[in-house]
This record gives sequence, structure tokens and C-alpha cells, in this order.
Amino acid sequence: MSAALAETRPAVQADPSPEQIMQIGMGFWPSKTLLSAVELGLFTILADGPQTGAALEDALGLHPRATRDFLDTLVALGLLGRQGDGPEARYQNTPATALYLDRGSPRYVGGLLEMANARLYPFWADLTAALQTGKPQNEIKRNGKAMFDELYADPGRLEQFMGAMTGVSRANFEAFAEKFDFSPFASHVDIGGATGQLASIVQARNPHLASRTLDLPVVQPIAERHIKAAGLEGRVVAGEIDFFRDEFPQADLITMGMILHDWNLEHKKMLIAKAYRALPEGGAFVAIENIIDDARRENAFGLMMSLNMLIEFGEAFDFTGADFTSWCLEAGFRRCEILHLSGPCSAAIAWK
Repeated sequence: MSAALAETRPAVQADPSPEQIMQIGMGFWPSKTLLSAVELGLFTILADGPQTGAALEDALGLHPRATRDFLDTLVALGLLGRQGDGPEARYQNTPATALYLDRGSPRYVGGLLEMANARLYPFWADLTAALQTGKPQNEIKRNGKAMFDELYADPGRLEQFMGAMTGVSRANFEAFAEKFDFSPFASHVDIGGATGQLASIVQARNPHLASRTLDLPVVQPIAERHIKAAGLEGRVVAGEIDFFRDEFPQADLITMGMILHDWNLEHKKMLIAKAYRALPEGGAFVAIENIIDDARRENAFGLMMSLNMLIEFGEAFDFTGADFTSWCLEAGFRRCEILHLSGPCSAAIAWK
């Protein structure tokens, strides 16, 4: 074959690797390994210092067949450190798991993982049914009771849910408190404020604000306890609201953290309209959510959160910045903007 012919022959392209497909497809392996470690309290036990596999086996009630594979899998996943090899090796937290997965840490985010393990993991096994029917696959499928009805009827599960939301939301709320300009406002109310975390974080950095956090009556004592623990008693007031039945109280700034995505389009527009009516000219409504990029190509977490809303509520969904803008302009707001906070989360801001 001449050199000229060799140069004109198309190059044979290698087949794409199946690695990404397999990693995603088998992603429940590392996920459940981590979720079980959180459920067992492994990272909290290791907060006291490195321990041998035998000691952890005894502390966690593990079967001897499982111990080494379980712990060494966590090492290989980068979720544990290990000093040495063999039976005398000692396992320890990594800096990240010490900070975020020790239940005694103020930065603990494991509450969401505890809820994922107890609720979401089995529900996501029915994603195919959700995709085909558009119906929830949570408690309502099993016993006919809606998620929030079940949640608010069980104090233990309500505390677990509140803890989950507190841990996962902290970084986003702190970023909002740092990046948003609160100087034009004299009053702030957080609707659906749960433990009062968002109002507390904002008020701690902006003491000029009159701050309130509002939620259902059963939540108020939980919020008051958290506000007191934060040293903000008297500075953040916890109150009651049923945001479907009640009008929002008047305030210069109204926020909703991870609330709008829980509802269908009709309810989203209703809540936005209530915010509009409660604000003065120059006031702002802020929805903190995992805002999906307008092209729906990049924010995989936000898109999967929307699938989670399908599993939880059926008609509920997450949304893009363009979606939020169109709903708010329809309600009468004059302009909107998206302020990125951290990771997949942003603040969608509507100005009256």
C-alpha cells in the first residue's frame, strides 16, 4: 500500500468505554454502603479516635463475615482512612467524614442520608412505576396516607426530617446570607421555615432585620428550641402559618427555602401570588432551590431532585430560572434574577 493511500484511509476509532455507564448503573453499591455506615453510626463512633476492625465489629454488631469487606470498601471509597494492614489495622474518619458525618458535629449532614436510607432508598426502587404512572411511590402508595400527613403525625419522624433539612440546607443558607444584600430591608419572614435555620442565619449576620420564621403549629416548638440554641431568642420569632389557608404576613423580604418544589404548578403560582400581595414596592421574594439551568443540561442534581418530587408527590417538580421568572412576572413582579449559592443550589429572586 502506498503512503498516500494509507494517509487517506479513515482512522479506526476505538469504541467508547462503558465505564461511566457501569459506574452509574451500579451506583447503588457505594450509595448503600455509605447509607448503612451512617445508619450504624460508624463515623460517630470513630469520632473518639481510630479503632481496629474487631472493636468496630463489636461496637456496631457486625457479623465477622462482613466486617473487613464493609470497612475496607469505605476505605477504597475514600470515606475512611486506615492505619496499617491486616487484623491490627486501625480505621479512622477522613477530615470530611469527621466534619459532616459525626452526629456530634455542628456541620452534620447525615440527617438527609438517614432519611434517604429509611425512606427514599426503597421508594426509588419504584422509579419505573413513577415514570409510567406519574403517581407518588412513597407512603401514600403503601398505606394511602400522604407524606406530610404521615410526617407531621409522628414526632420522631418529624424530628428526623427537620434534622435532615437542617444539615443539607446550612451551606446554602449561609451562602445566601453572605451573598445577598439585605441593607434595603427592615423586615424578613421565612415561610415554611421549619427549625428557623434560614431566619436565624440571616438575622445573625443582619441584626437590623426584624426576623420571623413561620410554619405549622406542630413545628413552632422545634423552631423555638433551635433558635434558643443558636443564641437568637428574642431576635428571631417563631410563629404559625398554614400557607395554603393563610395570607402571608407583610414584610420587606419574604423567603421560602426548599418549599416551592414540593408543589404542583397551581400551588406554586398561588404561593408566589401570596408573596406578591404581602410585599411593599421594592420588596423581594426569594425561593432557595436547586434551580435547574434553563437548557436543562447541567444541573443533574436539580433534575434528579425533580424526579424525587415525582416519587414523593406526583405532580410536584423542580424548575428552571426561566420558569420562576415567567411565573413571577405573571404575578406582577417587575424583574427577576438568579443568584448562585453553592453546589447545585441557587436563590431565585423576584423584585416587586
